[in-house]
Amino acid sequence: MLRFWFLAAIGFAAAEDGLNGWLRYAPLPCEVAEQAKIPAAIVSLNATESSPVYTAGQELQKGIQGILGKTLDVTHETCEGSSVVVGTLGTFNGSSVIPELEEDGFWLSTKGDTVEIVGQNERGALYGAFEYLSMLAQANFTEVAYATNPSAAIRWVNQWDNMDGTIERGYAGLSIFFENNATVSNTTRVAQYARLLASIRVNGIIVNNVNANPIILSDANMAGLGRIADAMRPWGVRIGISLNFASPQTFGGLDSFDPLDEAVVGWWNATTDKLYGHVPDLAGYLVKANSEGQPGPMTYNRTLAEGANVFARAAARHGGVVVFRAFVYDNENLDERNWKDDRARAAVDYFRDLDGDFDPNVVVQVKYGPIDFQVREPTSPLFAHLRQTASAIELQVAQEYLGQQCHLVYLPPLWKTVLDFDLRVDGEPSAVGADILSGRRFGKRGLTGYAAVVNVGRNATWLGSHLAMSNLYAYGRLAWDPAEDSVAMLEAWTRLTFGLDDAVREAVTRMSMASWPAYENYTGNLGEQTLADITGPHYGPNPQSMDNNPWGQWTRADAYGIGMDRTVSNGTGYAGQYPPEVAARYEDLETTPDDLLLWFHHVPYTHVLKSGKTVIQHFYDAHYAGAETVATFPQQWTQLRGLVDEQRFNETLFRLQYQAGHAIVWRDSINQFYANVSGIADEAGRVGNHPWRFEAEAMELRGYKVTGVTPFEVASGLQIAQTVDNSSAASAATTLDDESFPEDGVYDVAVAYYDLYEGKAAYELFLNDASLGSWVGDNEDKLGYTLTRGIDGHSATRITFPGIQIRRGDVLRVESKPNGRETAPLDYIAVLPPGVVD
Repeated sequence: MLRFWFLAAIGFAAAEDGLNGWLRYAPLPCEVAEQAKIPAAIVSLNATESSPVYTAGQELQKGIQGILGKTLDVTHETCEGSSVVVGTLGTFNGSSVIPELEEDGFWLSTKGDTVEIVGQNERGALYGAFEYLSMLAQANFTEVAYATNPSAAIRWVNQWDNMDGTIERGYAGLSIFFENNATVSNTTRVAQYARLLASIRVNGIIVNNVNANPIILSDANMAGLGRIADAMRPWGVRIGISLNFASPQTFGGLDSFDPLDEAVVGWWNATTDKLYGHVPDLAGYLVKANSEGQPGPMTYNRTLAEGANVFARAAARHGGVVVFRAFVYDNENLDERNWKDDRARAAVDYFRDLDGDFDPNVVVQVKYGPIDFQVREPTSPLFAHLRQTASAIELQVAQEYLGQQCHLVYLPPLWKTVLDFDLRVDGEPSAVGADILSGRRFGKRGLTGYAAVVNVGRNATWLGSHLAMSNLYAYGRLAWDPAEDSVAMLEAWTRLTFGLDDAVREAVTRMSMASWPAYENYTGNLGEQTLADITGPHYGPNPQSMDNNPWGQWTRADAYGIGMDRTVSNGTGYAGQYPPEVAARYEDLETTPDDLLLWFHHVPYTHVLKSGKTVIQHFYDAHYAGAETVATFPQQWTQLRGLVDEQRFNETLFRLQYQAGHAIVWRDSINQFYANVSGIADEAGRVGNHPWRFEAEAMELRGYKVTGVTPFEVASGLQIAQTVDNSSAASAATTLDDESFPEDGVYDVAVAYYDLYEGKAAYELFLNDASLGSWVGDNEDKLGYTLTRGIDGHSATRITFPGIQIRRGDVLRVESKPNGRETAPLDYIAVLPPGVVD
């Protein structure tokens, strides 16, 4: 049984910026540290500085010094007396009987005078060192002796970094790998990132965007990739790159990029040879082809397998792997008017008949669901069809559709719905994580695994948000062992990141475990997808963007009903892509779980769910419940003041306060949209009824004009006020008279406004003539979401001033000064009794 020390409040001497992530090695209190039994020296059984075993020795020295305040010498030969010994099976001469270790596996024993850390290879030894330090950092001094092996060989991250230094779906600043169409010269952050990845047992990284720029293959950039590999190699992280399929033509000057053209084949072979000359241990290639405008083999009527095999044969001569994405669909010709058209079918339709045609070193990378990283999707059925082809799952740490790291959404519970799902192939147990991705179900051990789109940037927090780092940590742990418990991983991350205080651990765990269900509630539920603006930034609410376009993320919502009929009997036939047991479950309306109902069935809004509620009333209730849940997050975090260092406390509080306000934008937008479409009122009378709000368009306006917004539902009263020009000061005032204001008392005052890119409007809120506070529309400097120039669901936000004494007859007034494109747009002022979520 594990034994942890749980502590009362611990003061922090200095602010922290998050750069060390969960590898802070913060000192334990003296009364705890003295309980640790630590050997007198460290023996690292490799003296080569680029070796992960050498790195492990240095990391052990650094960690023990930080955690326990003890400085241990590092030697590279066994010595007399107690020691921490770290090495590989080939170099370790201890007396312990070590169980069988697979590639990257390790043995850890803390029994006796010697701590034994033995890897099957050098990466495994480094992983074991990090595991030992993790125990110490959590004040876990339990004696252990165990071996652990990875569930899968491929445990990679995918960066979507562009050569110009921007990052597609990146929310934490510019690339740490590229700038100005070249690789960076300073690889300090690269090495720091590799350290974090190694600590969670990630062994590979694709460093550039899947929408690849062929310029990465220039001689200068190949040399730069060599420097990046050099920075990551001591941490056991191998690099790979994404390729643009048309590179032989667009970069190499050939007339074609036909994968069966001998000149094209020769060009790829020569280019691969040159690249391996710069990076001898290159992990391999990642390829996106014939998807979302990317070129591919189908341009020449070649199969996807024929395209993948060209790269596979070039890489195979160097021991490389080719990961070929299954994210292939036609985003130009899908037609919602055709009842049978369905983007969800695409992966199986494109790849099912190619199983067995791929070369042995090809891995097909499959998104966890059949659409695109939605808040809930059914497990991709393609995993059940790739019997002869190795597969890897594609997860997303970058919260593209899930709040873009501005909303707290702890993702492992979502990922576990897929990893734990039993596809019942041939009627036998076929859990995605334990059976299929492990390679055991189809005999593919050694070439299956995991990839996560991560997109770290130059922000000191790596992901832009301190709390979002829990997702990266947990991804690595789940890729090693998909049976890991979501709560246990979260609690370990919290202790490592914020210290051992019970109150901190409990609050972070409580909020994080509630976050995904809450986000699903206030965005899209019942399998309806996230309902973000899919034709724009994928961030704020815009349910009407889901339909009437060829992107295929349809809800088929109209005045009578909602949902995609994906049955075999009457719909697109997608349900039939699953093995028979699963297909039968989803085919039947009665056996389909409610949380995926609208994914598989088109039903009236009045359809009664298993809960007894109608679909439309569930929408209304769930969106209110989700917003109410996240409204508690700032309050819970505030209780931790003094228990978390000031910088991380304040940065996290700001994001939680922002999330609480933006959740209300989501709630109101989605509910108003479906109330309008369905014509069915909320039984509780909440939707469209906001008694605590004073709409800007109804205020006394000076220098403001009333306008509409697009989409209409992102404004509380369907209209807003914005300044008449881009330079003149303006004001909006409302009197709290007897008709509009119930009684004197203490209230929270919230101002809803829109914070646009390319402008920083200034605001000040007054009660009568007393200023309650001022602020600037500068979220673009504080939050990393995809920027917008529009007055819409992305830019909508609000600020709250708590505990204001208000009396009847008082006047609330917002004075503003537009700036740039930002015309100081206002939606409403809400005067709220404490605890009320309007």
